[in-house]
Amino acid sequence: MADYLQHPASFRDPSGFIFYKNGNYYRQVNHVYAADYELLMSSGLYTNLVEKKKLIPHQAIDENFTKSPDWYKTLLPQQISFISYPFEWSFNQLKDAAQLSLAIMKTAMAHGMILKDASPFNVQFYEGRPVFIDSLSFEKYDASKPWVAYRQFCEFFLFPLLLGHYLKIDLQQLLAAYPDGVPVMITAKLLPAKSRFSLSVWLHVFLQNTIGTKKQPGNAKQVSFNKEKLARLIDHLDDTIKSLRIQSSIRSTWNNYYDETILKNNYLEEKEKIFREFILDMNPHSALDIGCNDGYFSRIIAEKGAHVVAVDFDSQCINKLYLSVKNNAPSNILPLCIDISNPSPASGFRNEERASFVERAPSDLVVALAIVHHLVLNRNIPLPGVVAQLAYLAKKYLIIEFVPLNDEKSQQLIANKKNYHTPYDAASFENYFSSYFEIEKKQTIPGTERILYRMKKGIRSGA
Repeated sequence: MADYLQHPASFRDPSGFIFYKNGNYYRQVNHVYAADYELLMSSGLYTNLVEKKKLIPHQAIDENFTKSPDWYKTLLPQQISFISYPFEWSFNQLKDAAQLSLAIMKTAMAHGMILKDASPFNVQFYEGRPVFIDSLSFEKYDASKPWVAYRQFCEFFLFPLLLGHYLKIDLQQLLAAYPDGVPVMITAKLLPAKSRFSLSVWLHVFLQNTIGTKKQPGNAKQVSFNKEKLARLIDHLDDTIKSLRIQSSIRSTWNNYYDETILKNNYLEEKEKIFREFILDMNPHSALDIGCNDGYFSRIIAEKGAHVVAVDFDSQCINKLYLSVKNNAPSNILPLCIDISNPSPASGFRNEERASFVERAPSDLVVALAIVHHLVLNRNIPLPGVVAQLAYLAKKYLIIEFVPLNDEKSQQLIANKKNYHTPYDAASFENYFSSYFEIEKKQTIPGTERILYRMKKGIRSGA
């Protein structure tokens, strides 16, 4: 029986694969990729990208852990604490990942290599910025051939960004619906008429769509290509993507939450005091902030040195938080667009290539502030179901806020409802959570009837 586990997402590239052994993820390099790997290392490309923090570093190991006859070398890459997917990123996260890919492409060309694929799944966010994680995506550059990954780059990066820019829509559901990239035909149909006045859109979308729909004769002449032409293409793509924006002034569901009525009577100030006292003696390695809004409490958790995954279904909030983390730190916060009532499912071949968010997200500390009433009263999820989900996610501690039914926000949620799930009261709340947690502390937030709890995972949890 094999003493390693091949990653279920790593099977498409014959060059190698990722496997798990002794608590670490490794990458096997196969013989078929040996020449390109040696060029990557000897050309200076690897060193250049690692020094600029554009490529994750690795340690080469001359040991065949898998006992595979295809084995050439084993790589131990720097481990990433949390794997995220493009359909969980905000607009600027996807934009930065796109620009990283183009920058790597330009650097690779200068070292006699090229990116053979342009998948955003080769990018992760580490220490507040995107980083490329696939060392086997490089191959020797043939200046006479066009960039084979151009269409893939457009479908995965450019087209979604163009649609977000022109239509002012969230990208997450679009990217989830098209896991292999948004097709050019769909993009051309969705873009508004005014986009045709953009030379970039005309070249990369409408012209590409027109050429793609025409049947090419079997003896079609190969279009000549050269390094200068490819360099101009990369520069043009980069300039196009730099110009794309998402309208940050849009009033989203939560982006003004802390500026509205609940801030009266120093609500946020009092809540922060209690929260800081609750985490004072905690030293979590990982934390999950559900319904993080603008990341106010995520930053407080990050002060403890934890790797914080901050999630909210409002992409405007997540985009704002990402830009803040990118420009001002702390770098140990990973903002993601996640609707906890409908989190990312397992997907891909056999539903194993990409793990569900719930499978990836269990953390030492889970924080769920002002979220439970939305799940119960607005999303119609019974309280026991919410409790069970949070119990699965919290490995050690849970800090949670109970917003009572007579609270202004709760009343807004049930204003037009004849029925909602009951019981929904503090006694039932504590009773349900006691099946999984020990309630260590609870305190009413001054000026409100809201209650903040600190809970510790109990023996009976089984979750």
